[in-house]
Amino acid sequence: MTRLNIVILIAVLVSALYLVRTQYESRRLFTELDRAVAQAHGLEIEHERLQAEKRGQATPLRVERLAKDQLQMRPASPGITLYVALNGSPMASAPAAPAFLPAAPARGTKAAGVRP
Repeated sequence: MTRLNIVILIAVLVSALYLVRTQYESRRLFTELDRAVAQAHGLEIEHERLQAEKRGQATPLRVERLAKDQLQMRPASPGITLYVALNGSPMASAPAAPAFLPAAPARGTKAAGVRP
């Protein structure tokens, strides 16, 4: 009878230890899940902020200002536009040639649309 009592006592102790370990693991996983949810919420807020900033950076007025200031671009006008026919020669009804020519491409590169 004492053997049976010792076996039952050991089984109860093992069961109790397993229960404690399972509860601890459950709490640990719950806190980890809570942290992950909080981090996901923070990332969503950051994403929305970056999307709003992206929309603000891509306004037509800002793009035009950057094109003028940094790239020295200017609006196209009929006076500086050269119309080219499919065969590569200027069209008869085209306005006069532009007052400037684009810079030559870097050595070893080809200009877009230009045939040798």
